[in-house]
Amino acid sequence: MSDTSRQTLLEQLGGLSGLVYSTLPVLVFVPINSVWGLTAAIWSAIAVACGVLVWRLIRRTPIQPAISGFMGVALCAFIAHRTGDAKGYFLFGIYASLVYGGAFVLSVLVRRPLVGVIWGMLNGQGSRWRAHRDAVRAYDIATTAWALVFVVRYLVQNHLYDQDQTGWLAAARIGMGWPLTALALLVTLWAVRRADRLVELPVDEDEAGSDVAADTDIAADTGAASHETPAPRDKR
Repeated sequence: MSDTSRQTLLEQLGGLSGLVYSTLPVLVFVPINSVWGLTAAIWSAIAVACGVLVWRLIRRTPIQPAISGFMGVALCAFIAHRTGDAKGYFLFGIYASLVYGGAFVLSVLVRRPLVGVIWGMLNGQGSRWRAHRDAVRAYDIATTAWALVFVVRYLVQNHLYDQDQTGWLAAARIGMGWPLTALALLVTLWAVRRADRLVELPVDEDEAGSDVAADTDIAADTGAASHETPAPRDKR
């Protein structure tokens, strides 16, 4: 896979800096809530998300991830305000992980792994990768990796939410955020590299080899049988 492909894939997550920036509002929210209360924590998290957006504008880096991050922080802050509890800030992320995990699992079960579908749209290959069994298998593995990330996030953070462990919720959000994302991204890069290499081959070449060999054996057996001398009949 080319460096351009890697860059495109990383940019969908905001790059490495975007993964780090996404933890800043949480790092601000929890300690300020402990000292100055929920309202101050909400406005501080929003201010940090806004600051990240402005910083990306100044540096002329892609701002779509920052806009999405700002909207996510604003939504989390709104939920915390409505619930009147700091742990409400994490509620959207918890159930988002459940939905994402379910979607990734379902896509594998219906033989449309989401990693392959998304990458096919990004690089213009469409669904050509589905003609190669090994490419589908590679995307299955990458999609399963993402599903595990989201399911584990949901199980751990939902448990902490039920136990009113806001501080540990923040730690889990950060610890299970970009580190697990980085691991899943490594699996995705492997799958994309392998699938792209297979798609460059003639269609079904990776699957047709065994069929051609089988047809050759059948033809050879048929030819040999046609040249056998028939046994003489018994004349009496």
